[in-house]
Amino acid sequence: MMKKMKKKQRMIWMKQNFENSDIICPGYYYYDSKLAITPEELQDLYRFTLWGRSRSLEQIGKMLEGTSMCFSVRYNGKLVAFCRIITDFVFRGSLWDVLVHPDHQGKGLGSSLLRYALNHPAIKSVPLIVTYTSELIDFMCKLGFETRDGLLIMQRRPIEYS
Repeated sequence: MMKKMKKKQRMIWMKQNFENSDIICPGYYYYDSKLAITPEELQDLYRFTLWGRSRSLEQIGKMLEGTSMCFSVRYNGKLVAFCRIITDFVFRGSLWDVLVHPDHQGKGLGSSLLRYALNHPAIKSVPLIVTYTSELIDFMCKLGFETRDGLLIMQRRPIEYS
């Protein structure tokens, strides 16, 4: 019987001390539109995660429709990184699904994608950005997020099925 390991999971939020950075990875093309990706491409990227690999094309399409802003990165025409933000564009935003293809990890691409997204003109003035992660806490804290007590979630099904 496999013993389940309980991972530390926290809600973290973005401090607004994020400097605009022109650190863009050479050879990569950045996009700020959900029209720049297809559910099929995104499903291919989700397969590298524990929590997203069960998402169907229909679910991904519906998710994209309901997402305020999508940010993606391509290399040689292929989708290699993605994140999305749900926001009212005034008071609050939430960052979700930070993905970088394993072949492109360790090159600063995840950091540059998040800088691109969080410094986007439509997002930059939003004073509070939250995210939820069990795997990227240290990475996100290096980018200006910090853990906070008092943030609550309602989890209706296990994360690996949502």
